[in-house]
Amino acid sequence: MSEKTHEGLKWVMRAGYGSRGVIYTIIGGLALLAAFKSTQASGTKDALAALRDEPYGVPALFAIGIGLLAYLVWRVTAGVKDVEDQGTDPKGLIARIGQITTGLIHGGIGVSVLALAMSGKNSGGDSTEDWTQKLMSMPMGRYIVAAIALILLGAGIYYAYKGWSGKYKGHLARTQFTESIDPVLTIGLVVYGIMMALVAGSLGYAALTANPEQAGGLGEALQSLRGMAFGRFLLGGAGLGLIGFAVYNFVEAGYRVVPKFSDPDIRTLMD
Repeated sequence: MSEKTHEGLKWVMRAGYGSRGVIYTIIGGLALLAAFKSTQASGTKDALAALRDEPYGVPALFAIGIGLLAYLVWRVTAGVKDVEDQGTDPKGLIARIGQITTGLIHGGIGVSVLALAMSGKNSGGDSTEDWTQKLMSMPMGRYIVAAIALILLGAGIYYAYKGWSGKYKGHLARTQFTESIDPVLTIGLVVYGIMMALVAGSLGYAALTANPEQAGGLGEALQSLRGMAFGRFLLGGAGLGLIGFAVYNFVEAGYRVVPKFSDPDIRTLMD
């Protein structure tokens, strides 16, 4: 790719990570609020719907939706063109397929966000229970839901491992700011991984029992924490962790090191 293409893709990447950061800032903030007030924790759909009702909410939704489509472009390009030097061995191919898959998922969310901004209705706005029920009505539907649960569980474990092991440090530039904010990034990744694992668990149980009512998304996972012993503290901690994950996305937007078009002499947090 040309230098001009590299620069353009870099800005597409920044828009994508920035949009993810905004979404998880809202979700984490609402979870933190729910921990101390008698309100319900919200998942992605409800958090964005709440944003629409705020002043300038519709323009903000348009910006988030376009940003998520940018994230789609970035992840698919990264996977196809291998701009992050994942390689062509089995491990590298799995990583590249994962990049493409996450891009497609966020692209679908982006379309839903734009639909919400334009009409007040979320075209992808069925709850996790609703789409689980639709999948289960298909041939081999329970196995499809089980496979999705396993993929989410694997992703959750990976994010938690990525945070706990510090593996993410290898693609973030070392600056005074990134060094100081590093503990927040670690916590954010670990908490996000745990929340994904909780969502995977609910989907897996729904597949096992053939009962889509058991399926729940991020909002339900957060709400389940509140029902546990010391639930308000757990929910508040999860909210802070998701805000930490939002910070991680913002840092990715500004400081991500991409092997094929970043300065080869740049130092990372791993160095």
